[in-house]
Amino acid sequence: MSETKNITENQLKRTMKSRHLFMISLGGVIGTGLFLSSGYTINQAGPVGTLLAYLIGSVIVYLVMLCLGELTVKMPVTGSFHTYATKFIGPGTGFTMAWLYWLTWTVALGSEFTAAGLIMEGWFPSISVWEWSAFFVVLLFALNAFSVRFFAETEFWFSSIKVIAIILFILIGGLAMFGIIPMSGTSEAPLFTNLVKDGLFPNGFGAVFLTMLAVNFAFSGTELIGVASGETANPEKVIPKTIHTTLIRLIIFFMGSITVISALIPWKEAGVDQSPFVLVFNSIGIPYAGTIMNFVVLTAILSCANSGLYAATRMLWSLSNEKMISGVFGKVNKKGVPMPALILTALGGVLSLISSVIPAQQVYIILVSISGLAVVIVWMGIAASQFMFRRAYLKAGNDVNDLKFKTPLYPVVPITAFILCFLSCVLIVFDPAQRAALFYTIPFVALCYICYYVKQSIQKKKIGIQEEVKEVRV
Repeated sequence: MSETKNITENQLKRTMKSRHLFMISLGGVIGTGLFLSSGYTINQAGPVGTLLAYLIGSVIVYLVMLCLGELTVKMPVTGSFHTYATKFIGPGTGFTMAWLYWLTWTVALGSEFTAAGLIMEGWFPSISVWEWSAFFVVLLFALNAFSVRFFAETEFWFSSIKVIAIILFILIGGLAMFGIIPMSGTSEAPLFTNLVKDGLFPNGFGAVFLTMLAVNFAFSGTELIGVASGETANPEKVIPKTIHTTLIRLIIFFMGSITVISALIPWKEAGVDQSPFVLVFNSIGIPYAGTIMNFVVLTAILSCANSGLYAATRMLWSLSNEKMISGVFGKVNKKGVPMPALILTALGGVLSLISSVIPAQQVYIILVSISGLAVVIVWMGIAASQFMFRRAYLKAGNDVNDLKFKTPLYPVVPITAFILCFLSCVLIVFDPAQRAALFYTIPFVALCYICYYVKQSIQKKKIGIQEEVKEVRV
């Protein structure tokens, strides 16, 4: 009786609707990766190079989402990635993927809170970045602690604000590009001049690939569909619809925004000191537009951090639920919130507080690199899991037509997704600004595998000792 009660108490609740899942997956993507680090990408790869990098990134993400769709619709469970990897690749890989994804969002929280602090410091220079970061850690912890439904509603409205803002930005920026709205300091419509005036690839073609990690960081969050599937009502209908719109969403929001930004401001002026969206509105000369856009960017950052805190918390809960870590992190309160897992994950947000001793812009780029590398490794795991799942499914004599969502062109899609993700990881070696991510992430991966197998070895010894004791007693 007590065991049954414990299982019930440790279960999450399916209270998310279709609109919640759609906006959560969108909210996880549209954050600092678009509003802030896009400036870094434009500055490094140039306008055309950035558009190419984001196009390649969109294709990679879509291929990964097609792989995830088949797995998630067939087995909708919270913390889906590591569960699939455990079952179809190996428990050590599943354990490592879960912790990598936790690292992805925990480190991303640091970058989001740092970015939020940079914006607030612009409005309130007397208060430092790290103090604002600490404030936002507490705020988002409170939003996630109320209930799953409350989190979902909050994220729905956060995401709605930034989606509307991006659409308005593209429309207003497009009008300015063609001279319908005048640009301050210019008498002629800029059109597409800024995109090509210094050549297609001003820093060389190789710069396109060196920025792929920042691009992948920008797209991290699409896989939230899988994490939230265990708390979504009607996953068989909701998940395919959300996945099928992924590529369209990414192209409209990211490619449209980058085109407008690159056309209206010189690429050398872009960076992470200030959002390129704010620079555009200031150059158009709309009264208070820069301030309004800064507010929208802040909303987007908090939305992305909100989704990230949710995702990382559920991954810890899932690890505990699968008995891979302490059962403490699998406990949920009466509202269905895994509080111990939430507390540990929120502590990751303190990474942003190191901006008190290191320049915030430098902290931001380092955190983006680590998070971007970690999520790409997770994507590789998703692609590999789908490949192994389909192979095992067919080997067991099942008919592929019985799957309610099928990854098309198998095995081309999972293999292509895996290779493209792997190349993104390799290319980081050639970028000094992001290379440090390897020095943090590779040892972390090795440590995860070591911890898992050491734990397994200890458990086997305990079981062996217990069996010996039983034999002696008999």
